[in-house]
Amino acid sequence: MTGPPASPDDDAEVIAQSLEEPEIFAGLYDRHAPDIHRYAARRLGEGAADDITADTFLIAFRSRRRFDRSRSSARPWLYGIAANLIGKHRRSEERGLRALARTGQDLVAASWSDRCDDRIAAQAPLAAALAALSPGDRHVLLLVAWADLGYQEVAQALGIPLGTVRSRLNRARRKVREALCTDPSFPPADAMELTPSWTK
Repeated sequence: MTGPPASPDDDAEVIAQSLEEPEIFAGLYDRHAPDIHRYAARRLGEGAADDITADTFLIAFRSRRRFDRSRSSARPWLYGIAANLIGKHRRSEERGLRALARTGQDLVAASWSDRCDDRIAAQAPLAAALAALSPGDRHVLLLVAWADLGYQEVAQALGIPLGTVRSRLNRARRKVREALCTDPSFPPADAMELTPSWTK
């Protein structure tokens, strides 16, 4: 053993200790894998989420020496790895979003208990709006909305300046809001009511 056990709340310490004792890295997996999996499942579906999660932690483990240990949380780093892997599945994600927009059936994220008529009606225009975004704008918007990352965390995750995060998020929110408010199947009042809070 090379020192005291890693603090359960300090990812940097866990990573540092895992360089000498690789099994300690499992603590990082235990802490963050459920959230990474949930995010990947919302983006690409359960089957792909298993692979994305496994690959995220495999890449993180192999590159852990390069982790910036001045940061106590590995969360943005892990989401950045996951976002890069999800980006390689961009066509699959766009196909899923377009299918949802066409059919109203969320084949990716919804379970049978989620499929009530109002939810399906709201999902189709939102899916179309998300599919129309550029991959960079979609990454930023969904890291904020679905992974609950702050602006600085998104910047760290994607390796982009904070100003770029702000401009991409502003552009994505505006486009989604416009798409929902101009959708012919939604009266203006309904469109605003169904506009997700993270686009406002």
